[in-house]
Amino acid sequence: MPLSCERVNSVLSGLVAGMTGLRHDGRFHEPNLDGTPGDYVSFDSWEWPQGVGLYGLQRLWARSGDAKLLETIEAWYDQRIAAGLPAMNVNTTAPMLALSEMWRRRRQPRFEPVLRQWAAQIVDRMPRTPEGGFQHNVSDRINDDELWDDTLFMVALFLASFGQASGELRFIDEAEKQFLVHARFLADTRSGLWFHGWTFDGRHNFARALWGRGNAWITVGILDLIELADIAPSVRVHLLGILQAQIAALLELQTGSGAWRTLLDDPTSYEEISATAGFGYGLLKAARTGLGPPGCREAGLRALAAVMANIDERGVVSNVSYGTRMGRDLQFYRDIPIQPTGYGQALAILCLTEGLSHLEEMANAA
Repeated sequence: MPLSCERVNSVLSGLVAGMTGLRHDGRFHEPNLDGTPGDYVSFDSWEWPQGVGLYGLQRLWARSGDAKLLETIEAWYDQRIAAGLPAMNVNTTAPMLALSEMWRRRRQPRFEPVLRQWAAQIVDRMPRTPEGGFQHNVSDRINDDELWDDTLFMVALFLASFGQASGELRFIDEAEKQFLVHARFLADTRSGLWFHGWTFDGRHNFARALWGRGNAWITVGILDLIELADIAPSVRVHLLGILQAQIAALLELQTGSGAWRTLLDDPTSYEEISATAGFGYGLLKAARTGLGPPGCREAGLRALAAVMANIDERGVVSNVSYGTRMGRDLQFYRDIPIQPTGYGQALAILCLTEGLSHLEEMANAA
């Protein structure tokens, strides 16, 4: 079925319903995951999957102005804040990004103290590795001296957003530093892609996994960092060079279906839709802003079609890999189970929202 603005808008409505209606159904009790199964699936938890999901909803609201969607987002935050927020770590920071972006536009007084206190806690108290990177501690595990690519999306984007919105430049400075430190240890100079993690204990990249969704956090993260805050020109140029190298590699690794695999360079690993959605969003955005190499738009539209093909009639995104800790061997990534999640819904929302911009542009030019 050909892509059209009407079809994408219809599927977007279903995606929102699918995400806000997600509840843990008891099928997955994998012990090798951060938090509980409900934290990954249910929309009712304050964890990173819901944080990514809310960012997708917030971006859609900013584009559409949908009052009902805004009400849903604000009610979620009001209820969770009233119930009491969890301890600060990398993963529990993720919901702060959408809250910051909403506050930037609406300046609700009740949200500013929450945002300001959390941002200050990150800079002043979040554990760090050698060279000042944020240690990837999560709700149920301390990962001593480890850097993970997820951290940039979960933490640094919030600091950039709130720093720009509040005028507190130290938060933007910290976001820039985190991108630079993580790029030093995680960007693979040979392939242009990113490794999932690095440890200073033995100084290595674990399984040297070129993990799909982790790379998608980087594609989205660099482009959104540049959009969310006024980044120093030298840092901007440096990160865009890294992004362009990554995109060049991604264009070579896209499968015939338009998707990417959970291990990007491993044809025995399965095609994975949350990563595909993140890449689709990033490639289309890079094309729209003129920041990517030739071929971005075409590859992004193929990714958009692949994502659309994996959304069922209930608005639930399928073929999404479950939460993924650091793997010590590549088979670990091949064995991660498939399960609908908030971040799968969110990345699809980002992809379809960006896709609408391109389809509208193409329709107007016709």
